[in-house]
Amino acid sequence: MSLIRAIIFLSLISLSEILLAQVNLIVLGTVQDAGSPQIGCQKKCCKHLWKNPDPTRKVSCLGIIDQNVEKSILLDATPNIKSQIDLLQKSGDLQSILPDVILLTHAHIGHYSGLIYLGKEAINAQGVSVATMPRMMEFLSSNGPWDQLIETNNIQVYGIQSDSSYYLSPNLKFVPLQVPHRDEYSETVGYRIIGPTKSVLFIPDIDKWYLWKRNIKEEIKKVDYAFLDATFYDGEELGGRDMSTIPHPTVEESMTLFDSLSGKERAKVYFIHLNHTNPLLNPSSKQYQYVISKGYHIAQYGQKFDL
Repeated sequence: MSLIRAIIFLSLISLSEILLAQVNLIVLGTVQDAGSPQIGCQKKCCKHLWKNPDPTRKVSCLGIIDQNVEKSILLDATPNIKSQIDLLQKSGDLQSILPDVILLTHAHIGHYSGLIYLGKEAINAQGVSVATMPRMMEFLSSNGPWDQLIETNNIQVYGIQSDSSYYLSPNLKFVPLQVPHRDEYSETVGYRIIGPTKSVLFIPDIDKWYLWKRNIKEEIKKVDYAFLDATFYDGEELGGRDMSTIPHPTVEESMTLFDSLSGKERAKVYFIHLNHTNPLLNPSSKQYQYVISKGYHIAQYGQKFDL
């Protein structure tokens, strides 16, 4: 069954209807998969957080609310899904506690492991739609405990394909965009989200921009907001560790590439998915101030955008 036929939205309102759209995006997390503080870290970046946790340091995640049909969408199911769906539901004053659709990017721990809270040991959800690429669907269907979520109808998994368009509501559609990443268990996608008046690019993980078949600068030009992989600020951040084993475009690399863009285009960029070592987590750091001075943004927990 295709996602467009399966999702409840389209039974409520015809695609041909023109609505006074009220669609919003909210940033539900900005940190890399393992969070901040990261397990076992006693360095300066984490040491103070063990005694004084920062409640805004949630794992990278976006939420979208379509007020016209009172539905919500979650982009990735993180280890912080409990508080993230609570914020999403309250931000839209929605009747449903759970998101109506979850769009997964890939099978690394920060991006799908939150699905476990939809199971019978927790909320025992009924039929939450989860959109996945083919390998991700096979992974969930063939491995426990994820297959139990499917067998007990806690989630309904729907297949999607890269570069295809899917409507989530009359005012909202998405396009998966496959990107090169460490694909041990699944392929990796970003998403282009198209609202009634504005659009978003979300790519929290990619190996390197130059390895992608698309031109990232051209992709930025197509949208109004671009939430992009900023896992590491530079190549020295991990104290000499071989960065080729964990490839990401550093923020320095991305800015060098994007600096040829106009100021208007640079202002679309919101860096997200920050490792616990990344100085951009600290607004008073010189690196944070430098990025801002160049006309870019660092995504902030709780930020809201009209789409």
